[in-house]
Amino acid sequence: MNPKTEGHSPKLSDDWDPFGKPLFDDPSARALSRVGVVDVGSNSVRMVVFDGAARSPAYFYNEKVMAGLGQGLAETGMLNPQGRERAFAALQRFALLADGMGIGPLTCVATAAVREAQDGPEFQRMVERATGLKLHVIDGTEEARLSAQGVLLGWPEAQGLICDIGGNSMELAEIRNGRVWRRVTSPLGPFRLQQVPGGKKELAAHIKDVIAGLAREMGTEHERIYLVGGSWRAIARLDMERRGYPLLVLHEYRMDPEGTLKTLDWIEKNDLNELRSRTGTSSARMELVPLAAMVLRELIATFGPKEIDISSYGIREGLLYEQMPERLRRRDPLIEACRHAERTMARLPGFGKRLHAFIQPIWGQVPPEKYRLMRAACLLHDTTWRTHPDYRAEACFDNVTRANMAALSHPERVFVGLALLHRYKNSRTGSRFEPLFTLLTPEQIQEAEVLGKAMRFGAMFSIHDPQDAGELNYKPKKNLLELRLTKRGAGLYGEVAAARLTALAAALKAEPSVRLP
Repeated sequence: MNPKTEGHSPKLSDDWDPFGKPLFDDPSARALSRVGVVDVGSNSVRMVVFDGAARSPAYFYNEKVMAGLGQGLAETGMLNPQGRERAFAALQRFALLADGMGIGPLTCVATAAVREAQDGPEFQRMVERATGLKLHVIDGTEEARLSAQGVLLGWPEAQGLICDIGGNSMELAEIRNGRVWRRVTSPLGPFRLQQVPGGKKELAAHIKDVIAGLAREMGTEHERIYLVGGSWRAIARLDMERRGYPLLVLHEYRMDPEGTLKTLDWIEKNDLNELRSRTGTSSARMELVPLAAMVLRELIATFGPKEIDISSYGIREGLLYEQMPERLRRRDPLIEACRHAERTMARLPGFGKRLHAFIQPIWGQVPPEKYRLMRAACLLHDTTWRTHPDYRAEACFDNVTRANMAALSHPERVFVGLALLHRYKNSRTGSRFEPLFTLLTPEQIQEAEVLGKAMRFGAMFSIHDPQDAGELNYKPKKNLLELRLTKRGAGLYGEVAAARLTALAAALKAEPSVRLP
């Protein structure tokens, strides 16, 4: 991915990049710079306004109302009266907010509750008359497709079974090779399960029977299940609590089946109010957790996945993905987000790419997954420069580990964060982030330190382009880190630069060597 010859890193021209040229000035990217979507679900009504870096947009605005529109639908056949009022009020507010933000028409979809209720069409007409918002009612298989596309927006390499649980339905979709394949819907939403007659034994038998039918349609060869929906996220947050997991970011949180079953047992044995207070889960959401837990237990038993992953992206993100041209979809969400951050927050946009080219010879050829993390760190290395110097290292780490970035696993978040911490600080000893370092191996911690100290040296060695000032060459067999200076570099290599080169060499357990022109 990054060829190396005779210890020299190739000089990259400004218009070439393995990740493609930046798209900020591309008309199709600008058209997606701010998009508003509304999801009218059986449990919640939410408006999201996406803004930013085309392939990896930020959440410019995000508001949710737990309206409970579909509560009691299975029994009455009608939308919940209180839920109707709350959902209608929320939609009136969303229309006014969109107008105030100056964005185009909101894309609005309605799912199981409005789709199945006898008064669903009348509710649609009422909303459109009062707000101008047109609710597009989608069927279950379309809901599954959009939800799966949302997962692909943030997780392009995802392969497996998408499981999206709402209030009145649960959708499954198969994704592989960047596409959505088989899809199916089911009546396994918690609101619907509340209406199943009999006790817990009858309910468990009902769930088992429905999931057996889903397995016949979808197959059981999927190694991963990707969970989408608030009830699943609540269970994942409880799993974190039980395990004492140090990073409370739900997106790309990964669980193994055995540990998940332990958490489901733990939930069953504990007081829900106590668990709710410990995790900050809303009472409306926690009320649905036991039913969702029963469904998840049967999903694990029937499909036998090797891994269970949480996606914070779903139908709303799928609506945005729907509007993207294919060439945008092929872009790396992490790199696009970091490019956007550099463009809007760094002192010298474009320097991150040159910094990466300068320090890359230390590692030579590396696997693509490592190369992209190094590029991401270099793009972000200067985005917290406005922070007080005493807190820049912490701000860098915090921003990356908790940022709403896609295509970044939890260990990868910590790796990039730790590299950026060392970009501003030689030592990590005594850091309040030490519990998070346990997500990395000792070798990964060492690599992050070397990357950070390489950025620390290169970023101040030459403000314009460190490759114009010199070349780095690491010879591990000789334990030697060599800096070959150009004529320009000889004048730039001062005391501070020398100290930072020495610190980098120490992290490599090598001796520094400086060659004059």
